[in-house]
Amino acid sequence: MTNYKKVLLKTTSTIKEALTVINSGAMQIALVIDDDEKLLGTLTDGDIRRALINDFALSTTIETIISKNPIVCNIEDTKEKILEIAVSKKLYQIPIVDNEGKLVGIKEVDELLKPNTKPNKVVLMVGGLGSRLRPLTENIPKPMLKVGNKPILETIISNFKKYGFTNIVLSVSYKKEIIEEYFKDGSDFGVNIEYIYEEKRMGTAGALSLMNDILKEPFFVMNGDLLTNINFEHMIDYHIENLSVGTMGVREYDFQVPYGVVNTDGINIKSIEEKPVHNFFVSGGIYILNPEVLRFISKDVFFDMPTLFENLIAEGNKIISFPIKEYWLDIGRVEEYEKANAEYHKVF
Repeated sequence: MTNYKKVLLKTTSTIKEALTVINSGAMQIALVIDDDEKLLGTLTDGDIRRALINDFALSTTIETIISKNPIVCNIEDTKEKILEIAVSKKLYQIPIVDNEGKLVGIKEVDELLKPNTKPNKVVLMVGGLGSRLRPLTENIPKPMLKVGNKPILETIISNFKKYGFTNIVLSVSYKKEIIEEYFKDGSDFGVNIEYIYEEKRMGTAGALSLMNDILKEPFFVMNGDLLTNINFEHMIDYHIENLSVGTMGVREYDFQVPYGVVNTDGINIKSIEEKPVHNFFVSGGIYILNPEVLRFISKDVFFDMPTLFENLIAEGNKIISFPIKEYWLDIGRVEEYEKANAEYHKVF
């Protein structure tokens, strides 16, 4: 995803410059963007050859020979969807854009087909009591509740494995022996699992203070009661590309006021809004952090993720959000657990 900058051109670039970029980029394609980094089109070796056959000079700008309606994928698209589009259109590369049409990378089909194990660790917080799901969690930890005939935690691990993230750290506490007995060292599931033991409640970030020695690259932190099919590879590429210290997956949340809202200035009524809808972004319980943030986490005390992000922001660190548009469900209550089971096979 990050190699795309080697093959960027502007419409004012010449055919000669395009040849140089394509030959040096080893991708057989160049990407044409505007000043706002929005993708305008693509240019291949074949496009240039056709132009030269038609007596275009090497000094001619590429504006008239680029393909102006390229097939693209969105940063939120899954690996499977990208491959499906590439195969159906007989493409070797597909540009990736964000929701504003800005270029964020390029995916090569050969790379998508290769097994690509990544070193980044995935820390899954699975030590909670699951109190709101009682009596379902009286004898079993919440991440081990079955959705789609398998534990929630197994689906989470499988989704990370699909994108090459196989180094899993489970932060366990409540009924930890059930989790350990099921997953063991992870080899039966094609991953490597380490365990961190919370002897007391440490919050959504406190347990990270126990992991200083094992977190060397940017790492994921995710709650163990979430079902989502986001593209984890795109999320970490987004984190690295933006030089972020901490990235938070966020969900858009709509709240409709069930009454007419009266806006006043003193005693004077200025306007009335009938049942307005307010939009917010809320934390999606999925994070990427650089190892250096661990020094902000107090040791051996309760410490939650919002406090960590607030401290990072206060110190002037670059903190960004990653919008989650894909399927996402926080299984915190019985009705959400029932919903997850009803939807599982359609989504996964």
